[in-house]
Amino acid sequence: MKYIFMIGFIILLMSCEQPKENIQSQLNSIANQYVNVIFQIGEYDENYVDAYFGPDSLKKAALSSKLSLKEIKKSAEQLIVELNNLKYDWQKVEIESRVKYLKRMLESAIARIKYLEGSKISFDEESKALYDAVSPTFPEEHYAKLVAELDTLLPGKGDIAVRFNEYRNKFIVPKDKVPAVFDAAIAEGRKRTEKYLTLPAGENFKVEYVNDKPWGAYNWFKGNAFSLIEVNMDLPIYVDRAVDLACHEGYPGHHAYHSLIEKNMVKEKGMVEFSIYPLFSPQALISEGTANFGIKTAFPGNERIEFEKNVIFPLAGFDPNEVEKYYEIMEIAAKLTYAGNDAARAYLDGKMTREEAIAFKMKYQLQSELRATKLMDFIDTYRSYVINYNLGQDMVDKYINSLGGTENKPEKRWQLFKELLSMPVLPSDLLVK
Repeated sequence: MKYIFMIGFIILLMSCEQPKENIQSQLNSIANQYVNVIFQIGEYDENYVDAYFGPDSLKKAALSSKLSLKEIKKSAEQLIVELNNLKYDWQKVEIESRVKYLKRMLESAIARIKYLEGSKISFDEESKALYDAVSPTFPEEHYAKLVAELDTLLPGKGDIAVRFNEYRNKFIVPKDKVPAVFDAAIAEGRKRTEKYLTLPAGENFKVEYVNDKPWGAYNWFKGNAFSLIEVNMDLPIYVDRAVDLACHEGYPGHHAYHSLIEKNMVKEKGMVEFSIYPLFSPQALISEGTANFGIKTAFPGNERIEFEKNVIFPLAGFDPNEVEKYYEIMEIAAKLTYAGNDAARAYLDGKMTREEAIAFKMKYQLQSELRATKLMDFIDTYRSYVINYNLGQDMVDKYINSLGGTENKPEKRWQLFKELLSMPVLPSDLLVK
């Protein structure tokens, strides 16, 4: 009787599971339909499809007929049902991670459709639904302490926001020197990245300087390892933005990220779902988080200070002896970025007017009225997307450090960093237990 039971159990397992090749074929079919869903949403949301570098045939097929939002949502929901019905051995990690990734990206797509249909949810509910993460909330006392700490470092007396901006304005890169400063920062970022990451042959990007945009800079990945990076000249370019933007938008940030995703996930593994980048999705937190953490990865410890002192400050026409003081102040100011998240949350949840949110940012982020107003334009357009920069960086930072990628172990840090740029990863996968 025992043997009959075992035979029956084996037959049951065989009937429930399918060969790996068949599962991958089904996943490829679902992935193709997923690309269709993302393109269809993009027909209703001009900012949704940030990049596409897959087959032209898929794009043409997706755009050949326009579906209603209700129909697109139904298609996405059906794909989730198909993913749930797949039968396979969950120990096959590469299948499990792909299924999990596709499901979460489809759930995010459905959340965006609901927003486009007029659904109203809170800031935190939106960020969780779209980006798989929720930003912490800090009391005003938290920011007040940081502002008080800056008060002791800034020269002069009086209103701290005025003094902060007066001090920082001394380090605005003259417009005629911006290209040379950026070129130097990009070259150094690329050199440091190539030491640890093997980028696709012939990868490159072009930098253009633009105006009238709601963002400070943007990477438009075009495929075949090429990007167009636009830098908005409406706002002053402070000296620290050179390395920040060179790393964040270029190496080892967005340009390296998309180039490696294209090479490793799309071309080598045939995972077509990675050929399209929906901006309002969990992938955005990974992309922005790694781009910001990439700055620390490329310039660990005092290496950034030394590079700024020897190259960037002289190129910009500033006294290299001011570097240490400048970055001491900016390190504390960087901790105030979560005030921007809190202002966005209160504003979008209807607990602050736009004017009150601007005043909050001026008080606790020490922003000028011009900058605070400009960044509110970003919030009006991109809403809870703001969490992806600071929360994304902090999540990536904690994750990599928890696995041994500490500052004094650059090889391990770069290895873990590369993995995040080369595999299906969700923000919830980064949570440190």
